Amino acid sequence: MKALLQKLTETASPSGFEDKIRDLIRSEISAVTSSVKVDTLGNLIVTIGEKTVKGMRVMVAAHMDEIGLMVSHVEKNGLVRFTNIGAIFPRYLSGNRAIFLNGVTGCINNDRPDDLTKIQSIEKYFIDIGATSDKDCPVKIGDVAAIERGFVDLGKRVVSKSLDNRSSCAVLIETIQNIKNTPHELVFVFSAQEEVGVRGAQTAAYDIDADLGLAIDVTPTGDILGVKMQVSLGNGPAIKVRDQGMISDPRVVRWIEETARKNKIPYQMEVLEVGSTDARIMQVSKAGMFTGAVSIPCRYVHSPSEMVDMDDLNNTVKLLSALLSNPILLK
Repeated sequence: MKALLQKLTETASPSGFEDKIRDLIRSEISAVTSSVKVDTLGNLIVTIGEKTVKGMRVMVAAHMDEIGLMVSHVEKNGLVRFTNIGAIFPRYLSGNRAIFLNGVTGCINNDRPDDLTKIQSIEKYFIDIGATSDKDCPVKIGDVAAIERGFVDLGKRVVSKSLDNRSSCAVLIETIQNIKNTPHELVFVFSAQEEVGVRGAQTAAYDIDADLGLAIDVTPTGDILGVKMQVSLGNGPAIKVRDQGMISDPRVVRWIEETARKNKIPYQMEVLEVGSTDARIMQVSKAGMFTGAVSIPCRYVHSPSEMVDMDDLNNTVKLLSALLSNPILLK
């Protein structure tokens, strides 16, 4: 899965501008199914199987967008000011590079602060693309960029930008390729604009009107200093119990946990205090649906150097394949 993951993470596609990543994902699954569509908001929707007497319509969502930057102003000296697309942490910006969707690259830095010990707010940062004035600047207001940071293979673990949530996209692609038989109608949604308010999942969930929904996303780990959370890299996928935006249906949590045990797949339980996923909006779409989430442990979330363990990704594929290939018993 590493080669696939590298292609996904190195494709720049911030929220609202998912064209390139959507085309890449579509090319990866084209040999498996032709039941693929793109909706108005830009979600890529893949359907497998038909709902039988013993089956359900199941929506499985993984967002394909990433956090990014948008030009808000160009200074007279050619330095480019920007605003955020999604939750950008200023502490990660200085010294990094940005790549615009038109191919222009630049380095990110900030105005000299009065107090060098304090992190400045985002409006104090700029992108230097080598322009000498606003007249010769090759980008304009509204142009979009992603952080430019390459994929690093550390063996069992890998580091890259946008592992949130391209790691889950890789898992969904592998799962789609793995499932041979299912009693369910499985609707896989590579959702748009999650980082700016789970917008793609909202419209997709309303249209699909599923019986059950699962969101696949990353979750922060508690195995680094100063973080109090019992999710660790390499200990398996995390079954979400609660996050800031939703409480998983206890019946769904039990079903996922029992399936993991039955198939001897390592897993962890997740209680997340800050942040949420597509599951938040799926749970309350229309008349609602049974909803849960499976999370991939990830260190340094929303930084240019996120880290995941390949064992966790592979075990998430195994867990999803087992969940979706058999009848669903909620009790």
